[in-house]
Amino acid sequence: MYKICHRKLFSLVLLPMSIALDMPAYAVTINENLDIGGAVRARVDYDPDRDIEKLSFDTFFLTATYNSSSWIGAAKYRFYGKAYPFDYTDKIGDISFAEYAWIGYKFDESRQVQAGLNKIPFGLQPYFGSPFFESLGNVIGLEDIQDLGIKYIHQGGDWNLQAGYYLQPADQGQGTSRGGKTYATSVAAADDYVVGGSNNKERDIFVGRVARNLSLGGWQTEVGVSALTSTLENRDSGEDGRRHAVALHYHGKNGPWGLQLQATRQDMRPRNPESNKVVSFGSFDGTFNVASRGNLYVADLSYDVPGTFGWLSGMKVYGNYSRFEKDEPNFDDSQRFILGTSFSLKDLWIAVEWLHGKNDPYIGGSSYTQSLGSGGSNQWENQLYTNIGYYF
Repeated sequence: MYKICHRKLFSLVLLPMSIALDMPAYAVTINENLDIGGAVRARVDYDPDRDIEKLSFDTFFLTATYNSSSWIGAAKYRFYGKAYPFDYTDKIGDISFAEYAWIGYKFDESRQVQAGLNKIPFGLQPYFGSPFFESLGNVIGLEDIQDLGIKYIHQGGDWNLQAGYYLQPADQGQGTSRGGKTYATSVAAADDYVVGGSNNKERDIFVGRVARNLSLGGWQTEVGVSALTSTLENRDSGEDGRRHAVALHYHGKNGPWGLQLQATRQDMRPRNPESNKVVSFGSFDGTFNVASRGNLYVADLSYDVPGTFGWLSGMKVYGNYSRFEKDEPNFDDSQRFILGTSFSLKDLWIAVEWLHGKNDPYIGGSSYTQSLGSGGSNQWENQLYTNIGYYF
C-alpha cells in the first residue's frame, strides 16, 4: 500500500474529474497493414471510509489491428492479478481474458461484416458516455459488450445500420470465478457466495441498431434506436427464458461541448428454479445479481479543453449520471454519478474520476452481489479513482 505521499500527489495534483474511451495507443507498425500495440496501466484508489489508499498495477494488454483494402481485423487480450483488487491471486496473468478478437471483410467503403468476438451494436457507441469507469449500463450487461457472433455494418449517407447475430457471450478466460472470467459483463453462472444467484446461459442473441446523423441548431447530432433479444437457458431447471432490451439515444456535438442521452428498457424473464426476480451476471472474476426488469437512464455532458499546457494536452472534462430503476417494488434503485477528466501528460494518458454510487456494486463498499438486485447500503458512497497508462 502506498500511503499519504502518493495520495497527495494524485488527489491534489490531478484531482479535477474524469475520463472515457480507451486512449491512443502508439502501435508498432509491422507492415503497411498490421500494427501491434498494447499498454501498461497503474491505478490509484482512495476511499477514506474504507481505509483504502493504494497505488497498484492495473493491467497489461496487447492489441493487434489489421487493415487492408478488403480485409480487416482486431484483437485485444488483457492480463490482471496480484495487485488490488485482485490481490488474492499470486501473479499477473492469474486473471486474463480476451476483450475482442474478430476478422472482417469490407465490401466497399460503406459496407462491412465482422465475425468473432466483437462489440454488440447497442445504444450509444462506443460507450454510454465519457467516463473511463463507464456507466451502470456496463454492469447490467448492455454497455461495452463483446459477444461471439457476426455483425453487418452499413453506412448509407446520414444513416448507419448495424445488425448482429451472436451465438453466445465470450468464452471464459482465466480466473477464480465460476462464471465471471470475462471482460464484458454477461449473463453467468453465479458463484457460491451470491445469495439467490442463478445459473443461466445466454444464447441466440439478436441485436440491431439504426442511427441517423443530422444538424440541429448548431449541434451535429446522432439519434438512434437499438433492440436486443436472446434466449436465457437455465442450466438448473432445463427451461428457456427470454431477455429483451430496447434503447433510444441522442449524441450531440457543438464545438467543444458534447451531450449524450439514452433511455433503455431491459426485460428479462428467466426460468430459474426459485426466484425469477434476478439474473446473475459476471465479469472481471466475479458474479452478482441484477434485477430482471428495469429502466436505465444515462446523461453525459462533456467539454474538450482547447490548447496544450506544456506536457499537458488533450484534456476533457465531463459529468455522467446513470440510474437503474427496477420494476420490483421492494428493490432499491441503483445510481452512479461520475465527475472526471482525461488528458495526456507527455507519454502518459491519465484519467481521474470522482465516483459516487448508490446501490452500486463497484463504488464505496455497497453490497457487491446484491446492489443491482435487491439493493445494497442504499446510501450514497464515494471514492476517488485514477488510471495512468503508458500506451505503445
